[in-house]
Parts: sequence; C-alpha cells; structure tokens
Amino acid sequence: MTPRDWWKSATIYQIYPRSFMDSNGDGIGDLPGIERRLDHLTALGVDTVWISPIFPSPMADFGYDVSDYTGIDPIFGTLEEFDALAAAIRARGLRLLLDFVPGHSSEAHPWFVESRASRDNPRRDWYVWRDPAPDGGPPTNWLSHFGGPAWTRDEATGQYYLHMFLPEQPNLNWRNPELRAAMLDAMRFWYDRGVDGFRVDAFENVSADPEAGDNPPDPDWTPGLPEPLRFLQHATQHRPEVFDVARDMRALAESYDPPRLLVGEVYGPLDVLMRYYGDRLDAFQLPFNFQMIGMDWDAGRVAALISEYESLLPEGAWPNWVLGNHDRQRPATRFGAANARASMTLLLTLRGTPTIYQGEELGMEDVPVPPERVVDPWGINVPGFGRDPVRTPIPWGDAAGFGEGEPWLPIGTPEEGGVAQQDADPGSTLSMTRRLLALRAATPALHSGAISEIGAERDVLTYTRSGEGGPLRVAINFSDGPRPAPEGTAVFSSHGEDGAAPGTLRPHEARILRP
Repeated sequence: MTPRDWWKSATIYQIYPRSFMDSNGDGIGDLPGIERRLDHLTALGVDTVWISPIFPSPMADFGYDVSDYTGIDPIFGTLEEFDALAAAIRARGLRLLLDFVPGHSSEAHPWFVESRASRDNPRRDWYVWRDPAPDGGPPTNWLSHFGGPAWTRDEATGQYYLHMFLPEQPNLNWRNPELRAAMLDAMRFWYDRGVDGFRVDAFENVSADPEAGDNPPDPDWTPGLPEPLRFLQHATQHRPEVFDVARDMRALAESYDPPRLLVGEVYGPLDVLMRYYGDRLDAFQLPFNFQMIGMDWDAGRVAALISEYESLLPEGAWPNWVLGNHDRQRPATRFGAANARASMTLLLTLRGTPTIYQGEELGMEDVPVPPERVVDPWGINVPGFGRDPVRTPIPWGDAAGFGEGEPWLPIGTPEEGGVAQQDADPGSTLSMTRRLLALRAATPALHSGAISEIGAERDVLTYTRSGEGGPLRVAINFSDGPRPAPEGTAVFSSHGEDGAAPGTLRPHEARILRP
C-alpha cells in the first residue's frame, strides 16, 4: 500500500455529534465535547473519525437539512472550534471525514429561498420544479422516504418541487452546471481546511429524473411494512446520471495529494453497489456495504454473503463492512446482546475497511424512547419505527458524564456499564475491542491481507486471512452451545482466555487462531 491508499488499512469510527459529548450543558453534543473525548478514540485504536452533519440547519432532520454547506451550526459550535477540533484530531495521528448531503438542502437555504421566489429566478433550476399533472396533482406518483408524496405544491408559483425526504428538504438539481459547481466548491472548502474526505449521504437519490414518469408497483411489496416506499419500485434511484456526479466528486478528490476519500451511502443489491466503484474505479473508493445490516445472525448466510461480495468486487476495488449506523438497529439488538463481541470480531477481521458506529465498542443496544420524547421525523410519521433508539447519548459513566443538562434523548447504559466502568474491566466488551483493534493494526494479514477458505459448518463461520503475520484462521460460533474449533494456537478470543478449551468454541465465542 502507498500513502494514497491510507484508507485501506484504516478503521473508521462514526460520531453522531448530538450524542457524543455535551460541553455546554444544553443537552446536545457539540464540537468541544468531541475534542474532550478524543482520548477515548485513541485508546480504542481507531484511526479515522467520521462526524455526522454539523453544518447550519433548522434541524428538521437533525442536520441532514443543510442551510449552509460551508458553516457550522451554533448548536455544535463555531468554525474556529471546528478548526481546533480538526487540529486536535490531526495531532493524535487521526484522519477526519465529514458528512456531505448532496441530494437536497434545507428549504431555508438561501439558494432555495431564491429558487422559489419566482419561475424566472436565476436559481430556479438549482432545484427540481415541475408543473402539476393534468388533474392538478403531483407531477408523478413518487413517495417520500418519510411518508406522503415526494412533491409539494408552491402556491406562489403554481409548481411542485421535489423532495425525496421531508418537504423541508427540497431536492437539488445536479443537472444544472452552476449548482454542480457550487456543490463541488463546498466540498473544496472543507478539503482546503484539511478534511480528509466525506461520507456522501443518500447518494442513490441524487439524480432522480421526473421525466422517467411514475414508479411502477412493487410486486414483492407486503402490506404493513413501515417503509412508505415499499409498494412502489424505486425507479427514481441509481439513475445513469448519478455515476457522472460520483466521477466529478472523485476527480475533485483526486486533485489533492494524497487524494481525499469518498465513502458513498448507497442502499441496493450487490450488483448495483458495485457500479458505484466506477467503470475504471473512478467513482467512490468505498461504496458502503450495508448487506449485513439487514441479515439474520446465521453462519451459513453470512458465509454466502462474504463469498458473493468478494466475487463481485471489480478488479482492484477495496471492500468495506458496516454492521450499524445512526439509521439502523444496533448489532447488539439485531443479533442479540450475547453476539455483540462475536459480531465486532467479524467486523474487524473481514477483508476491507470497517466502520464502527459510536457505542458498538461498548455493546450498546437500542435504547427505548418514550412516545413523548420521540423527535425523529420518521418515528413521528411512522410510530414505532423511528431512529431515536440508535441515536441516544454515549454513557460515559464518569464524573463528566454526557453533560450537565438534560440530554436530548434518554441515556441507556449496557449491563457491563459505561465507558468508565468498562475501561476499568479487562474483561469488558470495550477492553476486548481495544485488544482486537491493536491486533488488527499490528497484523497486516488482518488489515490488508487476503481472505480465503470461507465456509460455515454446524453454526460456525470460518475464514482465513493471509499475508504478513498470517495465515490466521477466524472461527465464530453463531450458536448458544459449544462447537468444535479449528486446530491451531489461539491468538485472540472474544471471551478471554479464562475458561477457553483447545478444540472447543464456547457459545457465541469468536476466536483467531494460528494454524
């Protein structure tokens, strides 16, 4: 690997800033709070920090409705405090990624205020406007991800504007060259400030084309599913133009030395995901691989997924893995708390760049949120299916805690305790994750080696990592009973060495062995 490829051996850690650390007592996490807790990340052993949106926003969707792409929202701090945080991150040898929201802005963004002022405003075409259908209704039958039509009528001008999410999030028109240049300039602003790359939000929706007409019914739709889009196929997504946008973003990233990193949020089947690498690997370096987020904890299915994903990767493309994020159920909830350590071992020993969502290193589960405290717009529109339970604050468990004020969401603490308690316990999930990350960093076979011999038998997933420091055999017991272990000398166990027996995996145990 070369300095251009630093991200291949990296481990990314996602910070949801509202819930990381509150420094001023208003109940909401902020940039100075992140800076105060950076030692947690260095002790953990990650090397790249991704911070979810911190730009000015009315917070209709908690920062994913951006009103200024080159500023910092006062809730989180100031541009000067961002610079101080970025310097502190660099001083610790860490890299920094920001969230970039290309598909839509806030309705409060000055661009949209101008765009909706009149049909002939110079920025009218910076957003997606269309005349009503012949019956006066929306131009197409498209549905918003948050429920209801994806079109809202503007009474002043008589046209509808497109919003694939909330009405407060009007879609940007990347077909307009001036808008495209302005958005690339916004990315350049942060690159010039020392940011190492972006996680690019909801990218498959960037080039939705109303000229394609109505979305057809989805023959696989099951009534009662919470997602409001399910009864229509998503013909609005993965349009050909979206790959042109990705290539433009990559060309800008490549103009820096070393090139900046682009991690694309893309949901879709594996064959579609592979297209986001680009025909000549000229799009995203890492299109997020979310395939395991929706899977059951089953050794055979996971083995099949790993093999299929590896077989479909374009030549020279680098894999990546994700088990959770700020939108989806936590792994410890989805797979069961007993499998939290095994799933972390899986994440950190597969070939490719892993992303840890804050709290996973503690084995955090989803935190119940009372109905009166639900704030997520999706949870409000579709009760019981919101994202608040995965966005609750980190339980630091020390005198500083999360902050002095009432937290914006309830704090839930794992049975093992918060950070302070797990830090003092060598047998905790946090301590295990630190040991595993240290082993990964010190062993090229784990962070950049090949993967082979992927298989599953009797609820045990196995694969081999080879290269310098290898070969190493990974074995993960997916069951709640003991299972045979491969032969070899154990170099790591998710459950520690006490009670370990050669040749036998304990229930829910993951082990790394030297054959």
